[in-house]
Amino acid sequence: MPQDDFVLALTFDDVLLLPSYSEVLAADVNTRTRLTREIELEIPLVSAAMDSVTEARTAIVMAQEGGIGFIHRNMSIKEQAHEVDQVKKFESGMIVNPITARPHWKLIDVLQLMRKHNISGVPVTDEKDRLVGILTNRDIRFEKNLEMKVEQIMTKSNLVTVPEGTTLEQSKELLHKHKIEKLLVVDKDNKLKGMITIKDIEKTQKHPHASKDAYGRL
Repeated sequence: MPQDDFVLALTFDDVLLLPSYSEVLAADVNTRTRLTREIELEIPLVSAAMDSVTEARTAIVMAQEGGIGFIHRNMSIKEQAHEVDQVKKFESGMIVNPITARPHWKLIDVLQLMRKHNISGVPVTDEKDRLVGILTNRDIRFEKNLEMKVEQIMTKSNLVTVPEGTTLEQSKELLHKHKIEKLLVVDKDNKLKGMITIKDIEKTQKHPHASKDAYGRL
């Protein structure tokens, strides 16, 4: 291109913003912006949908800080779904459709399920999804008979349950009062609708401006 065709050439130093006196406090600055009509971000930052930039780990961090990450598509559909699933399960206001066990299952099968999903306990439901118990590390810590059925060892009585719509603050008080780590969310027919954990509450408090969906998930 001929030199005469250049109208203007700039370097980074030409467009740097120099700090100056301001009476606006940092705490008063609002960096919120809209990504779409329905999605609002706390910070105007997104990470690119590139295989060298955004997979689950980056998307999690971006969402926790109030931005958003676009997971790349340079992989199979199954792999893409797995990456998104990792983000959604990392932090939830309420875990929707939690992993469950059946009363007649063997303990060894549930242990394998817990190891696979890296969880410390599972609600136990019947064939109609009604809550009948919960199995946690406390129930199985010293158990050696892995052929035992879940219903023989699970906690059945004094289950702490809450209705749908319970706030995180109310959940926190109940978890503290009963010295437990999981709250089971049920409907009027005692059907399991979700689960609230102390870990998710702690993550929410640590990242109050995180980008989340309608279910409280990243």
